[in-house]
Amino acid sequence: MTHRSGFIAIIGRPNVGKSTLLNALLGQKIAAVSPRPQTTRKKQLGILTLKNAQLVFVDTPGMHKAKHKLGEFLNDEAKESLDGVDLILWLVDAATPPTEEDMNIASLLAGISHRTPLVLVLNKMDLVKPDEESTRENEYVQLVGDATVLKISATKRLGIGELLEALIQASPEREADYPEEQITDLFEREIVGDLIREACLIQLRDEVPHGMAVRIDDFKERENGMVYIAATIFVERESQKGIVIGEGGKMLKSIGSAARKEIEEMGGHKAFLELRVKVSKDWRNDPNTLKLFGYGRKK
Repeated sequence: MTHRSGFIAIIGRPNVGKSTLLNALLGQKIAAVSPRPQTTRKKQLGILTLKNAQLVFVDTPGMHKAKHKLGEFLNDEAKESLDGVDLILWLVDAATPPTEEDMNIASLLAGISHRTPLVLVLNKMDLVKPDEESTRENEYVQLVGDATVLKISATKRLGIGELLEALIQASPEREADYPEEQITDLFEREIVGDLIREACLIQLRDEVPHGMAVRIDDFKERENGMVYIAATIFVERESQKGIVIGEGGKMLKSIGSAARKEIEEMGGHKAFLELRVKVSKDWRNDPNTLKLFGYGRKK
């Protein structure tokens, strides 16, 4: 039986559903997801091992117009993820016409699509009116020209099977690169930090959008199987600290409860989560603090 194995970079502007798609493809949650743009801040591998193939997905931060040094780091992470992959999966939001960010991504892809096959995936098709489907597809196809085009809804898992089959067929014939039981390159500790930040984004909505970072201070598995986690949520201003904590600590308690539920579902064990909040003024523009939080620029 022929075995195929491919590295596939998932690229797109913020909030088009890249991490939602990754979780849907793997059939389990390994990537943080929220309605807020830029939930993903670092590239992450999602490894799907099937009987006749292994697909290694590279989930990347959304490419956007950077307004601070953190934004520059996120764009660099996304661009570097395109090097050396077998396929590029460009995910777009079919519910909206192409944006300036989409056009910038198309320009970037134009320089590499001649050597790396491109799959254009129109997401959120469940939100597109039937009489607009053809127009919307043409708008995105005109940006890239030669590409395989597929339509899906990641949240409703529509078209996922067809997408998987297309990706398998487009992957080169070779043996698997990772053990069958491995599903990501990140440790549970790192994923926990993202899940806490996801809970912050969902619970706080637009009040403290992206001025937050999470540091895992302690991560220990106890003899009874429970995992003890201590984490610090960093914000940029004292006023944001009050919002995150909330009146009588209610908001921080809600964040902790939501995060703990996701952590337990992801890890398959009980967790005790202790959160605290600190201010790190203008951390998104401080190179030293960015490195401390794992967002150092690569040279």
